[in-house]
Amino acid sequence: MMSSDAQGPVSLLDLKFKAEGTVGAFLVRTSAGPALIETGPESLYGNLEAAVQAQGFALEDIRHVFVTHIHLDHAGAAWRLARHGAQIYVHPAGAAHMVDPGKLLGSARRIYGESMEPLWGRLEPIPTERITALEDGAIVRVGDAAIQALHTPGHAIHHITYRLEDGLFTGDVGGIRIGDGPVIPPFPPPDIDLEAWTASIARMRSVRPTCLYPTHFGIKRDAPAHFDSLEDNLHRIADWVKVQMMVEDASEASLIPPFQAFVNGLLAEHGLPEEAIQDYEIADPAFMSVQGLMRYWRKRNLSASLT
Repeated sequence: MMSSDAQGPVSLLDLKFKAEGTVGAFLVRTSAGPALIETGPESLYGNLEAAVQAQGFALEDIRHVFVTHIHLDHAGAAWRLARHGAQIYVHPAGAAHMVDPGKLLGSARRIYGESMEPLWGRLEPIPTERITALEDGAIVRVGDAAIQALHTPGHAIHHITYRLEDGLFTGDVGGIRIGDGPVIPPFPPPDIDLEAWTASIARMRSVRPTCLYPTHFGIKRDAPAHFDSLEDNLHRIADWVKVQMMVEDASEASLIPPFQAFVNGLLAEHGLPEEAIQDYEIADPAFMSVQGLMRYWRKRNLSASLT
């Protein structure tokens, strides 16, 4: 699936991670050539190349690549674009991990084990001179396009939402929304922060966007309703995990099946077919959110205070 924003220069690129409509990138046409927001994982580099070619460009034409954060489904292929001469724009807290990805690789391997490379591909260093760290509010001008970086932590401390005219590229802090389903926030470890996330939602609302570009997935034109769904589910899902942690000997492994059933129930409330529910799980695996939320509540000792 590949669609264009009829109101502007943005095209949605479907990278087809396990299924269509789960992981995307965005090609922005400018008077100075195409820019890219998000790269997807290196494992899907061939899909990215085909999608860019279908828009009339080659990957070598892309000289500016903006990543919302350094998680591998968003920035895993950035090093390959850098080798073509692209400049990579990233949050200051993520820049060092792109220059030296050893810690990021180690963390991912602990989570994914032998599935690491089949899922995400390879990760190699990016030369320092090919990295630009963007401070909050910084504007990058690419031809006639002005792309602004808004620091929006909550999902990750190194998360940026990019503003282009009246649109926001919301990465993961804007939640996951497959088709017309509800907005489900992904909660991977280690940086989940509900207070920061709530503040980031307020900041995104304050821009009054008319268009949202969530990486997972699509082009959405109902920003107020989108943010309402995101904020409601942010607290609803996090509170469910907090309550479940009160159960004696609750473990990550024991919570994953009921957590998945709970989230699937939220999705089913909206009349989503089974295939769409499965697509949410592809984009946002239950085990990752359980790990992230349990870590969050343990750090705050809130579950213990309720017993």
